[in-house]
Amino acid sequence: MSIRLESDGGVGIITIDRPEKLNALTLSMYDELGAAFAEVRDDPGIGVAVLTGAGDRAFCVGADLGESIPALTAERFDISEWDAAHQKHSTLEKPVIAAINGLCLGGGFEIMLSTDIRLAATEAQFALPETGVGVVPAGGTLVRLIRQIPYAFAMDLMLRGTRIDAETALRYGLVNRVVLGADLVNEAIGLAEELLQRSGTAIATAKRAVRALADLPEDEAFRQEAALGQQAFASDDAREGLDAFATRRPPSFPSRTAMRVGSPS
Repeated sequence: MSIRLESDGGVGIITIDRPEKLNALTLSMYDELGAAFAEVRDDPGIGVAVLTGAGDRAFCVGADLGESIPALTAERFDISEWDAAHQKHSTLEKPVIAAINGLCLGGGFEIMLSTDIRLAATEAQFALPETGVGVVPAGGTLVRLIRQIPYAFAMDLMLRGTRIDAETALRYGLVNRVVLGADLVNEAIGLAEELLQRSGTAIATAKRAVRALADLPEDEAFRQEAALGQQAFASDDAREGLDAFATRRPPSFPSRTAMRVGSPS
């Protein structure tokens, strides 16, 4: 397999593992990546995922130009078959942290956009080169990019295929933080461990709400926000968190029990 999922202490690390090809994705790797996200979703022992690429040259340069792109252009299958890998229609309510090393191009950029928090190595580079070969970034980017960063930045990236460095990606709002490449994965794991100290119920509710409420009319969004908020306020995690606050002790959230009793795999 060229997609690896390893878990330790509640953190699932998904690695795109084809460094000799800059972690370009074959057809089978797209299926494996979608399956890895599903496994993170379904495993009660994993509370946060870190997604990265093997080696230091690339996070992912997208679809394999020798296999995946020709299959698409020959209409042997539809790009919607990659929806799980691109986290379209996703029901994964656990945070996914991208640790972006080296090149993040094309489909790799699109997969990055499906993640929640993003750390980039200082040498990382980002681009959407699709228009230069007569195609478009239809793995979620045509929907997500304009919702995540300002219009002018988004259109420059999509239309011109402009390649930008990590500091520019930070300025655009594509990534949260730029770190030394040698520290990248450890920084991402540290962030994941920090999230594990917080309520899994609250985090899942926040992620569900952001997806569900973004495009609703304001009044309906407020109504649904109140309903989702009430579910969190009435949860076992909320009772534990408020009691811990009142008694000045660290909370022991029920939603994290499986992480505390689970063993590395």
